[in-house]
Amino acid sequence: MARLGILALVFSFALYMAGIAASASTRNSSPTDYIVASCKATRYPALCVQCLSGYARAIQQNEQHLAQTALSVSLSRAQSAAAFVAKMTQVRGIKPRERQAVKDCVENMGDSVDRLSQSVKELSHMGRAVGQDFMWHMSNVQTWVSAALTDENTCLDGFAGHVMDGNIKVAIRRRVVNVAQVTSNALALVNRFAARHRAAAPNEKP
Repeated sequence: MARLGILALVFSFALYMAGIAASASTRNSSPTDYIVASCKATRYPALCVQCLSGYARAIQQNEQHLAQTALSVSLSRAQSAAAFVAKMTQVRGIKPRERQAVKDCVENMGDSVDRLSQSVKELSHMGRAVGQDFMWHMSNVQTWVSAALTDENTCLDGFAGHVMDGNIKVAIRRRVVNVAQVTSNALALVNRFAARHRAAAPNEKP
């Protein structure tokens, strides 16, 4: 029995030391390391790191700041792509079917910008919300970002098929695919923030 007690004590001490080491490792890692590690949860990790590494000083190692920055980057790129797509309606020689696809895409990207803007504001106004209040805000953010991603993909669907092949399709797809990938990454980081908050507060009432 005494031997078992000693073994248990040794095992507990080992776990304690491992916890200290892990905590120290987290503290000693740089904000850039934190971003790289966090981006592994996304579908396009290299693009995620590329988009967010320049904001490392503002993000530090804060889950909410990370999600907020990812959403802001997505919004900025969506706005730029929406403006670009709008200009495509003025291209000389555009075919009627292409023009309609472009117009539909303009509407889709406008909706995407609106929803991403809503999500950025919602997350920034959360403060230190907890429990039901936190989950209500996060549900809104997740719904809007998911809808924005759907809008972006719907725009791309309008150019499906060989009939739509051409310079306009190539130019728009290049812009919108990038936005969709950045938005997908932002949604993954938002979901990660929500999941980690739940895990950190297991005793909160649902």
